[in-house]
Amino acid sequence: MLLCKTHIKRGESMNRQKIGVILANLGTPDAPEPKALSRYLWQFLTDPRVVDLPRWQWWPLLKCVILPRRSRRVAETYRSVWTEQGSPLLVISKQQQQKLQQYFDQQGINALVEIGMTYGNPSMQSAVENLLKNQVDKIIVLPLYPQYSSTTTAAVLDCFAQSLKSIRGLAPFEFIHSYHLDEQYIDALVQSIKAKMKPDEFLLFSYHGIPLRYEQEGDYYREHCKQTTIAVVDRLGLKENQWQLCFQSRFGREEWLQPYTDHFLQNATKNQGIEKIAVICPGFSADCLETLEEIEVENREIFLHNGGKSFQYIPALNAELAHIEMMAELIKKKI
Repeated sequence: MLLCKTHIKRGESMNRQKIGVILANLGTPDAPEPKALSRYLWQFLTDPRVVDLPRWQWWPLLKCVILPRRSRRVAETYRSVWTEQGSPLLVISKQQQQKLQQYFDQQGINALVEIGMTYGNPSMQSAVENLLKNQVDKIIVLPLYPQYSSTTTAAVLDCFAQSLKSIRGLAPFEFIHSYHLDEQYIDALVQSIKAKMKPDEFLLFSYHGIPLRYEQEGDYYREHCKQTTIAVVDRLGLKENQWQLCFQSRFGREEWLQPYTDHFLQNATKNQGIEKIAVICPGFSADCLETLEEIEVENREIFLHNGGKSFQYIPALNAELAHIEMMAELIKKKI
C-alpha cells in the first residue's frame, strides 16, 4: 500500500510541476558556407574542453591558418549532406524535440522541451531563456551523449552553467551524466542492428575519438564505449571474430584513441578476410556530418577500394520511438 501511495504522489508531482527539458547536443553551422563554418568552428575549437592548448599558442594558429583552410573544405562537405530544412543534425534534433514533446503531452506530463546546442544555434542560452520565460519549476538537461567525455558532456555542463550566470532566480535543475548502459538504450541499439545487419556481415562499432592524452589525464570515455559495445555484443551473441570497436573523426597530429576506424577498414579485408561489413556509431544520437559523410561516404570508399565487397551504415537511433521513449524515461527519473 505504501508503494502505491508513493507511486501516486510521484505521478501527481509530474502532472503538477512544470518541467523544462533541454535536449543538448554539439551543434551545427547556420549554413554550409565558409563564413558560417568559420563562426561555428571558432566557437567549437576555442573551447578548452575540446582543444586545451594555451591561447597564445592556439588562437593565432586557428584564426590565421586553420579556419581559412578548414572552413572552405568543411563547407563543401556540409553541402553534400545539407537538406532543404537545414543540417541533418538540426533537422533530426527538431524531430526528437517534437516527438518527445508529443510523448509527454500524451502522458499528461507538464513539460516543455527545448533544444540547446553547445555551439551554434539554437543555443543553450536561448533554451534556458525560453524555459524561464515559461516559468518552469525545474530544468532537466539531457546531453545526448550516451558515453561521458570531458569533450562533450562536460562541455554541455560548462555551457549550461555559463547561461545561468546572469540569472538571479535559478530554477532547480538536474543534469543527466550518461546512459551508456541504460537498458532501453542498449535494447534500441540491439533492435536497430537486428533490423539491418545481415548474417554474413562483420559488425564495426565506431565511436567519435578523443586525444589519447585526455584519457591519460582522467577522461574515462573509452571505458564507457567498451561497456556499451560489450553489452550490445552479448545481447547479439556475437563471437570475438565477428565485431570490432574503433574510433573515428580525429584531427591534428596528436595521437588519439585507437584503433582508428579508417585504418581498420583499410586493412580489414587484407588482414582479416572481412569482405562484408556493417558499421554502427552508438555514440551519435542523431545522424550528422560524421556519420552521413565520414562513415557512409569516405569510409565506405576506403573499405570497398581495399578489397571489401559490401558496406552498410546502420543509422543512428535518431527520432525512432524506442529512442524517444528512452529519453522520456531518463527524464522522468529526474522529476
